Amino acid sequence: MAGPVLEMRSIVKTFPGVKALSDVTLTVRQGEVHAICGENGAGKSTLMKVLSGVHPHGSYEGDVLFEGETCRFKDIRASEQHGIVIIHQELALVPYLSIAENIFLGNEQATRGVISWNETLRRATELMRRVGLHEHPQTRVADIGVGKQQLVEIAKALSKKVKLLVLDEPTAALNDEDSAKLLELILELKSQGMTSIIISHKLNEIRTVADSVTILRDGRTIETLDVKNGETTEDRIISGMIGRDLDHRFPERTPHRAEAGAAPALEIRDWTVHHPIDQQRKVVDGVSINVRRGEIVGIAGLMGAGRTELAMSVFGRTYGRYAGGTVLKDGREIRTKTVPEAVAHGIAYVTEDRKHYGLNLDDTIGRNISLSGLGKVARRGVVDEHEERMVAERFRESMNIKTPNVAERVGKLSGGNQQKVVLSKWIFVGPDVLFLDEPTRGIDVGAKFEIYTVIDKLAAEGKAVLFISSELPELLGMCDRIYTMAAGRLTGEFSRAEAAQDVLMRQMTKDKEVTR
Repeated sequence: MAGPVLEMRSIVKTFPGVKALSDVTLTVRQGEVHAICGENGAGKSTLMKVLSGVHPHGSYEGDVLFEGETCRFKDIRASEQHGIVIIHQELALVPYLSIAENIFLGNEQATRGVISWNETLRRATELMRRVGLHEHPQTRVADIGVGKQQLVEIAKALSKKVKLLVLDEPTAALNDEDSAKLLELILELKSQGMTSIIISHKLNEIRTVADSVTILRDGRTIETLDVKNGETTEDRIISGMIGRDLDHRFPERTPHRAEAGAAPALEIRDWTVHHPIDQQRKVVDGVSINVRRGEIVGIAGLMGAGRTELAMSVFGRTYGRYAGGTVLKDGREIRTKTVPEAVAHGIAYVTEDRKHYGLNLDDTIGRNISLSGLGKVARRGVVDEHEERMVAERFRESMNIKTPNVAERVGKLSGGNQQKVVLSKWIFVGPDVLFLDEPTRGIDVGAKFEIYTVIDKLAAEGKAVLFISSELPELLGMCDRIYTMAAGRLTGEFSRAEAAQDVLMRQMTKDKEVTR
């Protein structure tokens, strides 16, 4: 068995009011893929920031040994000089520069201060070929998809003569096809002798590529498992992550039964939307759906099916060009041309992209929660800061948002806690209908269960919930009914009893309108 290339011993990292890491130990062997699992807030990213020099030596306790040498990294450049390169979940690429320029940004191929573009393009082409990227090296990063952008980041890491590659949630924003390609690349790099650390919430992916799995919980190392000897069952990993067996992934739920003759809380009829740039292309094509009070209705579809486009266009027409269709609330037609109109009619939309559209990461938790309902905490146009703080504190307790206080900047929270703030922000408004777009994307199983419980409680209170998710088990576990979409059109509608993964997938991969 290969010896350790990395040892992190008794790492302690404290922030004001919270101990993020407490006596964490990690050992990574030469040439292996080592996975790190844990709930949001368990300390995974903090540990990697210690390793990479984001948290410099002196700001933490403990020792970092790389290739047998004690390291005291003062910044990222110092760790990269040793061959440790980290690729964060939020990609650090400049969209309007070319692929080649991004690969060598900060590491330019230059002689006496003059960049050699021929050498830049030649080396970029070699690196791109190594990671399976076949675009021209002068293609703008803005003109390629997220999956290919992830490959650019890996090519950029390889250009720095990486010895230890750290990938933080590398497939979180990728579809299944791009995720599979990326995992294949990680295994290919392993065959070439590369050592990798992968942080992921997707347990099936971890079991596919990892040789070892270290589980963190509450800033502590729980255990390290060897994949080869069969220790890494999904149940064992989950039990280690959350500190208990999770017999049920979803709250117990009694399927909703609509009252006879009751109109749907929300009904969308023959809704059609064109692409914002290519206005000949329909991104939502004649879709008709409905949801009743107390009901959770799922919308399933592959990437590009039109699910998010449907939700955003109904919620204040925030996507595309409206081409036709009506929205009815409790049987009466309503106007939702703007976001204030939609909110006034009791409709809320929890976006799939919480960091860009759901939150102001530089502002406090309290202000983020009150943002959509400022009128409820204002007196004569002036926000009552005491009332705002009290509202936020109530949500902190009821939603179990892990933070010392609501004056903390929301950008400091883990992904799961950020998602709870987004939900709090819209629950505070008091909506009747909620569009939840990928509400558990990028968060761990423990936080997912908490959010599922919140959603189930909202439905029990009589809210109507439209639940968009790319995870079919999630839809099957949570929803009373499920619609399927493909290429902007509705292709199926199934009750809880009728729905199954293979049934849904058949409907998600075809392109014809449902007739029921």
